[in-house]
Amino acid sequence: MSARHETLLWVAQRASAALLALCVVVHLATMIYAIQGGLTAAEILGRTRGNPGWLAFYSLFVAAIAVHAPIGLRPVLGEWLRWRGMSREVFLVALALALAVLGMRAVLGMFG
Repeated sequence: MSARHETLLWVAQRASAALLALCVVVHLATMIYAIQGGLTAAEILGRTRGNPGWLAFYSLFVAAIAVHAPIGLRPVLGEWLRWRGMSREVFLVALALALAVLGMRAVLGMFG
């Protein structure tokens, strides 16, 4: 990998981490607020279903996960398993796609 490619991965990892931190805080604060207010899971889903704002928020959450997790796993695979080269990169791209597809499937199931 070129130094430019490694730098881009580093930036994407840090940017997705910042986005994930924000998403986790918003998600947890919303859930705590809703539960403290006495809402049930069914009532929460009733309020989120069809809401484009929550759909966009959770879609962004899924995108951040799909970027962050494979990049973070990359050095672990290299250090622990000595797995380097194109096969590792292909695996990580496939993992990113799987996380994106499965995550969006869950989001669309909740909001569609």
